[in-house]
Amino acid sequence: MAETILKSNDLQQNQKTERVVSLIEGDGIGPEIIAQTIRILDAAGCGIHFERIEAGSSVYLSGKLSGISDGAWETIRKYPTILKGPITTPRGKGYKSLNVTIRKTLGLYANVRPARTYDPYIRTHFPNTDIVIVRENEEDTYAGIEHRQTREVTQCLKLITRPGTEKIVRYAFEFARSNGRKRITCMVKDNIMKITDGLFANIFQSVASEYPDIETESMIIDIGAALLAKNPQRFDVILAPNLYGDILSDIAAEVTGSVGMCGSANIGDHVAMFEAVHGSAPDIAGKNIANPTAVIKAAVMMLVHMGLPEKAKLIRNAVLTTIEDGFRTADVYNSSENTTLVGTKQYADAIIDRLGKNPRELGTTDLVKPKAFELKTLDIKEKKELVGVDIFLDIFENRNPNELGKKLEAICKDFLKLKMITNRGVKVYPEGQPETFLTDHFRCRFVSPNGGIIQHKDITAVLTILDSAGFDFIKTENLYQFDGVIGYSLGQGE
Repeated sequence: MAETILKSNDLQQNQKTERVVSLIEGDGIGPEIIAQTIRILDAAGCGIHFERIEAGSSVYLSGKLSGISDGAWETIRKYPTILKGPITTPRGKGYKSLNVTIRKTLGLYANVRPARTYDPYIRTHFPNTDIVIVRENEEDTYAGIEHRQTREVTQCLKLITRPGTEKIVRYAFEFARSNGRKRITCMVKDNIMKITDGLFANIFQSVASEYPDIETESMIIDIGAALLAKNPQRFDVILAPNLYGDILSDIAAEVTGSVGMCGSANIGDHVAMFEAVHGSAPDIAGKNIANPTAVIKAAVMMLVHMGLPEKAKLIRNAVLTTIEDGFRTADVYNSSENTTLVGTKQYADAIIDRLGKNPRELGTTDLVKPKAFELKTLDIKEKKELVGVDIFLDIFENRNPNELGKKLEAICKDFLKLKMITNRGVKVYPEGQPETFLTDHFRCRFVSPNGGIIQHKDITAVLTILDSAGFDFIKTENLYQFDGVIGYSLGQGE
């Protein structure tokens, strides 16, 4: 690897004429598949040099819980295109996923994961499948905001924002239009999460009206994932929030052959990172058996992003020709087929030998970088009014909703009216059902006695009363309406 990574003084001399990429070699099989990818890039004459960044297991174990060195951020700002190998996050509390840290810190909001079959050369149950998953990359439950609130209850906040959603939706449409894709399927769970997933679905429908050339459909995520596993050929581009997109990406990779064959792009306004979708596989590290295809395909996507589409096409065609000629690493090798089992380096050698050749059957369209776009959400103005508050109480003993409700009504009536109490989202007061299972986590919804707006001072007065009465309130959530429409969910049974 040493000869392929320039020292800082070399970079100063070459940065005006050479393309420089920030490099994270990764852990496990990362260094060896990155090394072979760089050999291919060099052989293709891409003219790329790499500025190495210290990140991953060694940085974690040195005591830095983020997994990335302090100087890395300045390097990335200077060279904002990143090629990255898979990272191992050590087990144990306190270690943060480096993948998530990089994506969120650098605003890499769009995760793009193409998945296609290579039939008849690599067998699959689903021939002629060619899908792209476009996944929101910063929000949702992956915002990483979790709390343990009581002895029995934990929570994870699901954050879906209007501008964040509009960015990923517009990116998906621009990607589809630029790359000749005809249909986008949006997968959400807006029948249950009507506010969060509902916002995502509504923005998708709104933006879709501006792209009449692209067909659209919306699916509930559970049936959508089932259809992806059963009949992936029906899909073209799939758009999803973060968590669903992560799951769908792995399903798509597996039904099209192997996660070892899928690369991904993480796109932001200023920085882009390209990586394999698989993990670091430490059990096979250093054995020359890892499949480098995923990171090679990520590098092809990187070349398109850097404005080198001809070099991307050159390498892509060499990979497809190598597959047609029967070279296989262990993860996709089948002894019953007329193919040749090769190691990591030998597979890269075969690709280098085929640079300049075109595949006979495995044709594919050229990947195109989407056009830039502008957001429109900042123009939205709504009247926001405070109409209530949910106060969450930790009640470990004497979990009697009727007693609790009557007491809260009596002590808080001079300020706010108790509308209901729920437990795990189910109404337990008034008129709760005795069969409902109770934890120590009670949500108490207070509203104005006359049904109008309330003041923050009303909330603080009630909290003071609860504190004086010995109640342990663990969080509050203000209840707002926007242009007269409630911005909160009703309790089940409310």
